[in-house]
Amino acid sequence: MGDTPEVLFVCVHNAGRSQMAAALLEHHAGGRVRVRSAGTAPSDEIDPNVVAAMAERGLDVASARPRGLRDDDVREADVVITMGCGDACPVVPGTRYLDWDLPDPAGKPLADIRPIRDDIEHRVVDLLRELAPED
Repeated sequence: MGDTPEVLFVCVHNAGRSQMAAALLEHHAGGRVRVRSAGTAPSDEIDPNVVAAMAERGLDVASARPRGLRDDDVREADVVITMGCGDACPVVPGTRYLDWDLPDPAGKPLADIRPIRDDIEHRVVDLLRELAPED
């Protein structure tokens, strides 16, 4: 791992879980970690209720766009966190992988997305403490 660890969040559509995780890690890390997200079968847009759930935390993901996973994304990451993408995620030797078993927020009402967002936030904060502890 280099001076600034790089984390890649991967889910299927890159329209919910991985977008929330990336935004939350960027927010909490304050530049101590490089963050990217991608999907194995990216959607056309971020789920509107995910946008609303993140806005409740003061984070704007409305302009984010889902993007497809590239092999380079995985090669450049120190940690790859998968969220339901199964065997579609390439495996690169020497890269650390974590699988976060989280419900897919796609099509769920805002009330059902809030607990998913909060679970992701707790996991992100724990990961950040490990990867880039504050001095």
